[in-house]
Amino acid sequence: MAIEGKDEQAREPRIRLGMVGGGAGAFIGAVHRMAARLDDKFDLVAGALSSTPEKAIASGRDLGLDPSRTYGSYKEMAIREARLKDGIEAVSIVTPNHVHFEAAREFLKRGIHVICDKPLTSNLADAKKLKKAADESNALFILTHNYTGYPMVRQAREMVANGDLGKIRVVQVEYPQDWLTEAVEQTGAKQAVWRTDPAQSGAGGSTGDIGTHAYNLAAFITGLTLESLAADLDSFVEGRRLDDNAHVMLRYEGGAKGMLWCSQVAPGHENGLKIRVYGTKGGIEWVQADPNYLWFTPFGEPKRLITRNGAGAGAAAGRVSRIPSGHPEGYLEAFATIYTEAAHAINAHKKGVAVDKAVIYPTVDDGVKGVAFVEACVASSKKNGAWVKL
Repeated sequence: MAIEGKDEQAREPRIRLGMVGGGAGAFIGAVHRMAARLDDKFDLVAGALSSTPEKAIASGRDLGLDPSRTYGSYKEMAIREARLKDGIEAVSIVTPNHVHFEAAREFLKRGIHVICDKPLTSNLADAKKLKKAADESNALFILTHNYTGYPMVRQAREMVANGDLGKIRVVQVEYPQDWLTEAVEQTGAKQAVWRTDPAQSGAGGSTGDIGTHAYNLAAFITGLTLESLAADLDSFVEGRRLDDNAHVMLRYEGGAKGMLWCSQVAPGHENGLKIRVYGTKGGIEWVQADPNYLWFTPFGEPKRLITRNGAGAGAAAGRVSRIPSGHPEGYLEAFATIYTEAAHAINAHKKGVAVDKAVIYPTVDDGVKGVAFVEACVASSKKNGAWVKL
């Protein structure tokens, strides 16, 4: 894998990893485990895999964990693992949103690095408290906005930073899905139940679940800071308590304008994340369903296709590519990139040295911005789409 560097002399020991949530039936927990292992940087050695102790024990057994390190609660796990000589060095938190704050805080205050699923928390007040806890801790905080791990997303970011697009004027980002077109939460479907429950998900439905990804992707690529927004949120499915569709206009510092659409009631879209960025010198377009390609159009010139590891691709894309040109890399590899970047940062932290500047991962600050985005969308929509400052 290019991210490793060819001149590495000695292999770093695997980082001892714990997991909170992600037990039987939890989709994202399995994704995190695959991502953590793909580049052979982590060993999963402990877990509090469910809020139900019996299910936690059964899930630990299924994963081959030592029964003595399978816990009934994340607090019990944090306390005991911090005392063990070979206790966990990092923890993945893959629970519903409302658990993130308390769970992350328990590990941060014991100096255990946190790798947390997005959004950061279910509300902005908790997000700010968690940032404070992370800032005061001697541990790192990594947020798994996995789409920032794609090579062509890194390529797009590098091109914007290099001025290839000139001054950014327009950002258009969309993330449509169709899996909540019907009231599947009423059938008891686990993934739908908690995502449509304000007590577990927070104030945002589609805005919190996928809108935060779209917002973060736009910020990651362009480097722009969102100043204000105007949002129109809908819950089209009768009885649904959170939004399942949102149209958001964006105003960035410096004068750039944007539009964001997220929807989970758009038939024909399985996972339609797409971004277009236009500047004074050219434009780019990236589609997550075809992630190994980036379209670049310099103004007044023919459209150009940049491929992962192909002609036109730069160093930022190359260092996070694993396999030769023509072999597609996708969702799991991008997720693994975030874990490997986290491993580089954790290993540098253990040595007391600065991490390489090429290492990039979303932080607790990005998480706070994401939750602020959701709450601003909700506030704006309640005011009939009035402009709201972040």
